[in-house]
Amino acid sequence: MLFFRSEDHVRRWCEARGREPGAVLSLDQAWRLADGWYRNKLRPDWRRHTLEETEELLRAIGLTGRFWDLR
Repeated sequence: MLFFRSEDHVRRWCEARGREPGAVLSLDQAWRLADGWYRNKLRPDWRRHTLEETEELLRAIGLTGRFWDLR
C-alpha cells in the first residue's frame, strides 16, 4: 500500500514508473474499511465475516469495481 496526496499524484507517480494505477481509496474509505473489519474483533463472540457481509461492507463505503470483486 502506498499513500499519496491526491489521485493526480497517483497518476504522475505511475506515469513516471510506467505503471497502471491500481485501486485508489480515500483516507475516509480506509478508515471506514478498518472500522467495519476490526470493530468487534476482540469480542468473545467474534466470527469471520461472510463473503456476503464483506461484499456489503465494501459496497457501503464505495469500494466497487473489478479490484474489489471477491467472486
